Amino acid sequence: LKVIEDSAQSHGAIWNERRSGNLGDASGFSFYPGKNLGALGDAGAITTNDDELASILRALRNYGSHVKYENLYLGINSRLDEVQAALLSVKLQLLDADNAYRRKVAQYYINHINNSAIQLPAKKGADVINDASHVWHVFAVRTADRKRFQEYLSENGIQTVIHYPIPPHKQEAYLELSGHSYPISELIHSQVLSLPLSPVMTDSEVTRVIEALNSY
Repeated sequence: LKVIEDSAQSHGAIWNERRSGNLGDASGFSFYPGKNLGALGDAGAITTNDDELASILRALRNYGSHVKYENLYLGINSRLDEVQAALLSVKLQLLDADNAYRRKVAQYYINHINNSAIQLPAKKGADVINDASHVWHVFAVRTADRKRFQEYLSENGIQTVIHYPIPPHKQEAYLELSGHSYPISELIHSQVLSLPLSPVMTDSEVTRVIEALNSY
């Protein structure tokens, strides 16, 4: 039984002194442009310390082939091109600094957003700057009337995102789960909204978001 780690949103995160991507037999990373380590377009990688598994994976991403025109497996074309790889190699050197800035913004949000209608992802007083286990890919808050809240922020020039607007158990691909009830998941899903957070936000932009939230 192999343990596969989903690291699509945890680039650079550390848990028990181990980096994300080192906790299982293999780990999948997404380099979609919106991720903490993003490429120019769709891209991704698998990490593993298992040499045999790595050999199989290298073939699977190359039409199932180690040698041109000789196919060992039913593979696909999933090769990372040189342009994407070159960009990611440069951005990888900036990842820790970018994540540190994300934690700084998250800490400022937590310390200065004061509105009982908005539930933050961490408690007041939480030290997120020195907590490397979280890299703040998103900063999602909860509020009872999300539609009204999002419209209010839009009117004030603040862009927000509802990540994953359809919960998994309501997707057509999982119709076998459609008859089940997940009231807590559905409640949270109806309330979460992602606020702006990136390593290129200025202090004035962060302050403007906070002022808008506190005036809601």
